[in-house]
Amino acid sequence: MSSQTKFLLDESRMPTHWYNIAADLPVALPPVLHPGTMQPVGPDDLAPLFPMELILQEVSTEREIPIPEPVRDVFRLWRPSPLYRAHRLEKALGTPAKIYYKYEGVSPAGSHKPNTAVPQAWYNAQAGVKKLTTETGAGQWGTSLAFAGSLFGLEVKVFQVRVSYDQKPYRRAVMETYGATCIASPSSETNSGRAILAKRPDHPGSLGIAISEAVEIAATNDDTKYALGSVLNHVLLHQTIVGQEAMMQMEMAGDDPDVIVGCTGGGSNFAGISFPFIGQQLRGGKKRRIVAVEPAACPSLTRGKYAYDFGDTAHLTPLTKMHTLGSTFTPPGFHAGGLRYHGMAPLVSHLKELDLIEATAYHQVGCFEAGVLFARSEGIVPAPEANHAVKGAIEEALRCKREGKADVILFNLCGHGHFDMAAYQNYFAGKLTDASYSEEELAMALSGLPSVPA
Repeated sequence: MSSQTKFLLDESRMPTHWYNIAADLPVALPPVLHPGTMQPVGPDDLAPLFPMELILQEVSTEREIPIPEPVRDVFRLWRPSPLYRAHRLEKALGTPAKIYYKYEGVSPAGSHKPNTAVPQAWYNAQAGVKKLTTETGAGQWGTSLAFAGSLFGLEVKVFQVRVSYDQKPYRRAVMETYGATCIASPSSETNSGRAILAKRPDHPGSLGIAISEAVEIAATNDDTKYALGSVLNHVLLHQTIVGQEAMMQMEMAGDDPDVIVGCTGGGSNFAGISFPFIGQQLRGGKKRRIVAVEPAACPSLTRGKYAYDFGDTAHLTPLTKMHTLGSTFTPPGFHAGGLRYHGMAPLVSHLKELDLIEATAYHQVGCFEAGVLFARSEGIVPAPEANHAVKGAIEEALRCKREGKADVILFNLCGHGHFDMAAYQNYFAGKLTDASYSEEELAMALSGLPSVPA
């Protein structure tokens, strides 16, 4: 059985191009707006933050964008990543469904995030940039950018959400090992951080606040650019190498997924596994169910409003149309720090509006329960974020059991949980709770959405 469970692609079959779903959309993505003029932003508006090559990728409608050879050369450290058939999990569930998972925890940083950190660092280095700033929640993205920066000689400063900074000290240690500086956010290093600390010195932080701090540093220093680990079009584009590899591996397995599941915070790993399959469908291929799984404590797709909003708390970013809980929304400090973002990627939000994807939300205790079952069946301890995808896949497999269906389920196991043992300890000690947000705070955050003319 073991010889049939793992599907490896030869290095020569690693994709040479990223797939851009913008080329196949039946309705174009709403434009990004300048908050001052309410007009669509141009390249000059984004130039203080990003190098021109990434700006061009952000607005591109070309279906295929070449992956530079120096980037592919780094990818060869861990790509193509493996695809597994979860025989033992299927048996534990007693389901007629077939469950496959693409495992991105084999990267040096332990998650899917280097798929975009490496090209972002390379394009910045090519443009003569010396320093990068960014934000991170759980630390997966900060770790990945620190790794990529070390490869291309870039100085990296990471603002980590305070609650995750305290919860996950080993992620900070990995960032520092790669040469980055990691600062708890909100911090006293920026105007936006100081303003928040003045109102609430013990603020737990949020990704929106950390973004504000990183953007402020980049926008006010000529030698510094900003890098984002999710949400933006070019970031989702870079992750499509995952789904393209999965397509070839599913073909090797002699199967074709009926259901594709991914966890969603900002939307990048979900986009990575699903966009190539959705694109195939939009071009006349097989119709599949695509399920986005998010935390019930930060449910942008299932409870958010589809509207123009800022990507950060201090309102330093352009306005994008997305499913949002409001830029001032601070989610509770649950352990899946990478899913604690107030908004969903515009492209993922757009697909939801077009009914091309579904969304569901689960509480963290049930997700950890799913992660433990997965670990005891398949041997891999998932990150708290990835536990949401595991939970979604298990629920689909149990549905198949009830309905007597032998669906093929594919999900993205986007990272390992080796630095998240404190969360697992809390789970086993019964200290992990299903945190819930304040409905009053959500209503207040949504009432503060910017007014955008129709």
